[in-house]
Amino acid sequence: MFNPSAVRRRLVAVAATLGWAGLSIQMYLIFHSRWALGASLLGGLMSFFSYFTVLSNTLVATVLTCEATSRESAARRWFLQPWVSSGIAVSIAVVGLAYNLLLRHLWHPEGWQWLADELMHDVMPVLFLAYWFCCVPKGGLRIRHIALWAIYPLVYFGYALLRGHALAVYPYPFIDVAKLGYPQVFINAGGLLVGFLVISLALIGLDRWIAGRGQGRHF
Repeated sequence: MFNPSAVRRRLVAVAATLGWAGLSIQMYLIFHSRWALGASLLGGLMSFFSYFTVLSNTLVATVLTCEATSRESAARRWFLQPWVSSGIAVSIAVVGLAYNLLLRHLWHPEGWQWLADELMHDVMPVLFLAYWFCCVPKGGLRIRHIALWAIYPLVYFGYALLRGHALAVYPYPFIDVAKLGYPQVFINAGGLLVGFLVISLALIGLDRWIAGRGQGRHF
């Protein structure tokens, strides 16, 4: 007998597996590179988690894993709150758009690196937005949630600048203070923040529209 709930859970489990696969491949590539150079593996781990892409994909894979499992926990309940999942949806949308608009032309990865990049920058953003559209309860998002969602990229930006100042290594070229200087870096970050806010507003608008259709009225 066809069970829509079971099918949905299997599809979400497949998406979660792809999310963890992309992260695992990227971590392996970083560790392998540092091992070949005789560099610290701990430093490789710190480098791995210095990317907004990696952090956001980790959050995405965590939410999908929580959705695919039935074991109750405080963490599962927190990640599956609509406002939390929606904030993560905004962040992973920014990851996909920023990479394809600003970074894709800067290099041409091959082999396993290509696969990791495609999974983290193209596949997972699309899959998670599809998950948000189909599975996350609608109608509960408010404009005030944007302030909470923005804490994550703002804290990350501060961390990236502090880490870059200490190590002279920046995860992304558009926040490379050594090459661009602080004024240009803050302009670049401001542009990305505006994009983040626009996507947030669009998501809230879509949330209200879907909820309105479901209840037979429009917002």
